[in-house]
Amino acid sequence: MPVNSNRPRLSAIIITKNEVKDLPACLASLAFCDEIVVVDSGSTDGTLEIAERVASRVIVRADWAGFGRQKQRALDAATGDWVLSIDADEVIPPELALEIRTAIESETHVGYRLNRLNAFLGKFMHSGGWTPDRPLRVVRRDAARFSEDVVHEILIVDGTIGDLPTPMPHLSYRDFDEVLDKLRRYALAGAEQRRNSGRGGSVGKAIIRSITTFLKLYIGKRGFLDGQHGFVAAVASSQEIFWRYLAAGWNR
Repeated sequence: MPVNSNRPRLSAIIITKNEVKDLPACLASLAFCDEIVVVDSGSTDGTLEIAERVASRVIVRADWAGFGRQKQRALDAATGDWVLSIDADEVIPPELALEIRTAIESETHVGYRLNRLNAFLGKFMHSGGWTPDRPLRVVRRDAARFSEDVVHEILIVDGTIGDLPTPMPHLSYRDFDEVLDKLRRYALAGAEQRRNSGRGGSVGKAIIRSITTFLKLYIGKRGFLDGQHGFVAAVASSQEIFWRYLAAGWNR
């Protein structure tokens, strides 16, 4: 893309840990950005080699302090006027890339939410709490920061926020290995977050919360409309909640 000195510079930031399957497609979709910053947590599967071939900067920070703080490290390393925060299993289609460029050049807002389209075991989900999903991902760097949450971190901006319509594919949960791996990691991170905030958990809370989560997603949010994928997704979410609340209050 030709360089125009009058346009705002855009940095893409990504945190990684063993993302060799997903990272190439993500990086390829970021060609419209002026800078790509990758902060890695100690990958051992070739992720670093892939990142170093494409990214402007690759930083290794294996002292994991949670998603919020790791993403803040990436934000601090960026030099663009604007920042696009993206996960390794997400891609930016050309139409959305154009929307992002148009939005940051207009400077109507200090941040923009993207329309994330989530996949589960190969199927894009349209019910069960998977949509609408509009995370804040494009921000003016000098007006943004990440929350310090260990998991389910958010971007915080000082100013108004707009929305961009073109869907951003999120190619998550490709197979059962990934489902079970993320269930474990998110449950333990969520348990840590509960303990740190003094909320804890118990066997009773784990049972009640997991049942209500399943009913909310599968019935209340009509997850059954996504067929067997909706059922399995609701079960997986309820299992994560069960282990989160159990681990948060478990006394050995």
